[in-house]
Amino acid sequence: MVTPVNMLTIVDLPDNALDDTSRGLLSYSTRLAGFTHASWGAVTMTTPTDETVADFAAYGAPAINCLSNGDALLDTPIRLGKVLAQLSVDAEANLILLPHNDLGATLAPILAATLGAGLLTEVISVRLVDNSLQLSRAAVGGRIAENRLWNGERTLIITIPVRLLSQVLLPSIRPSKPQITEWQPAEVTAGPTATVTTRIPPDPKTVDLIDAEVIFSAGKGCDETTFAQLQELCKLLNVSLGVTRPVYDDGWCGFERMVGQTGRTVTPRFYLALGISGSMHHLGGIKDSKRIVAVNTDPKAPIFPNADDGFVADLRDVVPRLLDRARAAYGGAA
Repeated sequence: MVTPVNMLTIVDLPDNALDDTSRGLLSYSTRLAGFTHASWGAVTMTTPTDETVADFAAYGAPAINCLSNGDALLDTPIRLGKVLAQLSVDAEANLILLPHNDLGATLAPILAATLGAGLLTEVISVRLVDNSLQLSRAAVGGRIAENRLWNGERTLIITIPVRLLSQVLLPSIRPSKPQITEWQPAEVTAGPTATVTTRIPPDPKTVDLIDAEVIFSAGKGCDETTFAQLQELCKLLNVSLGVTRPVYDDGWCGFERMVGQTGRTVTPRFYLALGISGSMHHLGGIKDSKRIVAVNTDPKAPIFPNADDGFVADLRDVVPRLLDRARAAYGGAA
């Protein structure tokens, strides 16, 4: 049995707990359901613990549909997508939300193909226009917004960029008492399907900065010696290296490492700005980072009002000390 709803939000529970992305997606769903007056519920691939249910309640989730043995299907995304399509039909949902991460971006087209539904990925805004929803997404490299109207007559699958998902509990979100149901799918017809055999963690040295969890960035305040020390520090701590435009222009790093509106717009959990003054273009590329820490010799640098923590210090003193500590902890350069 599944709880009938207008909107389904598919929530992954790594280690059977909500992560930042899942919390952000629940917050987004609550707000979307609020102004569209839609009934909604979450879908999980495992049965959540009491502690996790309490987290769902804090974000206002009215219902949780638990997919029986759904975690066993995570390594076969095509079969998982078909099972989730069955659940959405049983729930009579006509709008399905997923985060635009590896799992969501994989499942969304499978759901759309199975249901004969519409699909719109990386939706950046939703608003009511008359009796329809106007959904916008960035196009042409983010230079223009592509707008589409949806009147609800056909099922729609949408994905939301992870960088837009804020886990902040807004005052408008009222806690709920989720109705929990377990749903047993019909057996999916066996056949050829892609199977995940192993998962390889991303290498911080080569991962796209858009996907990096932790970034240490060098600005104009770094000289060649400090920059070389920072590179070693990043290797030891297994974090991603970023640079500003002046550092790229000096030829010390490739364009793929440049952070800012003319380079990569990033949303890491932690961003360390070393010797970065904080130009408008750079700040625009890091503003959605979860935590920003800045080190600069200029106490009036624009980066400081935009950082969570700031330290007025000389990088020639700070970086060698950080490197010595990292060497002591990890036994030398990687």
